[in-house]
Amino acid sequence: MCSLKREFHYTQEDFHRVRLLLKAISGINLVETKDSMVYSRLASRVRFLKMKKVSDYLAYIERDAEELEHFVNALTTNLTSFFREPHHFEQLTQFVRSGESVNRVWSAASSTGEEPYSIAMSLVRLWDKFDIPARVVASDINSHVLKAASEGAYHLDSVESIEDKQRFFLKGKGRCEGMARVKPELRELVEFRQINLLNDEWPIEEEQDVIFCRNVMIYFEKEQQEALLVRLLTRLRKGGMYIAGHSENFSQFTNLMSPLGNTSYIKR
Repeated sequence: MCSLKREFHYTQEDFHRVRLLLKAISGINLVETKDSMVYSRLASRVRFLKMKKVSDYLAYIERDAEELEHFVNALTTNLTSFFREPHHFEQLTQFVRSGESVNRVWSAASSTGEEPYSIAMSLVRLWDKFDIPARVVASDINSHVLKAASEGAYHLDSVESIEDKQRFFLKGKGRCEGMARVKPELRELVEFRQINLLNDEWPIEEEQDVIFCRNVMIYFEKEQQEALLVRLLTRLRKGGMYIAGHSENFSQFTNLMSPLGNTSYIKR
């Protein structure tokens, strides 16, 4: 572990405990090079609780369920952006235009909301109206990012590249200057739910027409990846579209789904 001077005492053993605990809760397998990231993410909580050592914090969260949620939130926040990997949203549009019925879309790792709102915007553009037959379920393990996503407020520069942004966002004024908020018509198309993909039960009642699960599998070990993929496909209708991340490849599962191109697949 790096020997940089730090505000709080932090050891290799602490990092090992963090890895084990996070994997047990979420299935995420942190690589050994993430020790500095872990410290930077947890330092604010250690400071807030007026502790001196990360080991004291780890002992504390084992007996405090509320703080355990803060721990998970701190370590599972990921950067995202609107229309990230834009070809996936083009493929979604083409899928609908081909005659496929798309009423239910699941964004299974929605983070701060940019992905599910991008899905909804793509569908609104396709039908050229907000009153569309489709709805998006957006889920994440992290309650903090789900709250931010539900509020739908973003810095103006994060929506600047969206050509028709006036159609989907309200520009902040006064104390909200420099911010943009999702319009209510768009917000109504997205439902946010907290879901840990490792839990035995998922509050996803119906088969989905499309599932976005991008850049999630890379955090799991190979056996977990396969088991999770199989389980996700039980929530996808036959002929439905599964969209993975740019670094994920499931072409070996030809018995389950057929490659469509650019890390998207059709369920067999």
